Amino acid sequence: MTKIRLVVVDDHELVRKGILSFLLTEPDIEVVGEGKSGAEAIQLAKKHTPDVVLMDLLMENGNGIEATKVIVDTGLNSRVVILTSYYDEKEVIPALEAGAFSFLLKTSSAAEVVTAIRKAAKGESVIEPKVTNVMVKRLRHHEKKLHDTLTEREMDVLQCISEGMTNAEISEDLFIGIKTVKTHVSNILSKLSVADRTQAAVYANRNSISKPKKD
Repeated sequence: MTKIRLVVVDDHELVRKGILSFLLTEPDIEVVGEGKSGAEAIQLAKKHTPDVVLMDLLMENGNGIEATKVIVDTGLNSRVVILTSYYDEKEVIPALEAGAFSFLLKTSSAAEVVTAIRKAAKGESVIEPKVTNVMVKRLRHHEKKLHDTLTEREMDVLQCISEGMTNAEISEDLFIGIKTVKTHVSNILSKLSVADRTQAAVYANRNSISKPKKD
């Protein structure tokens, strides 16, 4: 049986030892290293090239976010599973942006932690529901800000895009020139941080932006 090679990093010794105690009973998991800081997490990952790094976020001498970024950027193919007590936006978003593969809270059961480790080794992410809620709230807030930056005419054009209208159709509908439509579309794509009209239409539909119904 091929074992999952694991590194455990947490600056609270009692927590770390508690995690290690229940992991030792799992026949398919081999703990190849343990540490208490972000700096040690990086050293252990480079030394042992584990399949999974189970790591706390807030630690002295290099936190989990910084360590995650280094581990991911160095291409070690070690998947980082965050296990922390904190799940507000200032921890969750930077950790995921740094490349954390999964995000669990310390209120998780031993069985849930073990399952997340096994899934990470297979390439499957696990995100704690409370963390998912933070991500959804951030997305909604971010998106609202994005389309709030559009001018009134750009909103008109976005509503037309949401209906699948071409530039020529938008030009005719809004009584503006084709070049003006193209300029508005370009501005919309830039302000919404989307790549094309399809993504702009998806954004509009997700945010209930559509042309007013004519009587």
